[in-house]
Amino acid sequence: MTASTNAVAAGGKSSGRPARPERPAGYWERVDRIVDAAPPLSTDQRARIRAAFFQPEARRAAA
Repeated sequence: MTASTNAVAAGGKSSGRPARPERPAGYWERVDRIVDAAPPLSTDQRARIRAAFFQPEARRAAA
């Protein structure tokens, strides 16, 4: 990772976490524990998520 992709705290110091804004202490650790405890996605679930993000309408709206 490079410094340009890491979130920067209010004091200008890099948090070391890409695209994760500063939150109260323990916030991201809790998120990581919840994600780690979740069951893996099935192939069908992955396909549905990809389809939702790669629809032409969504691409046009994002541009």
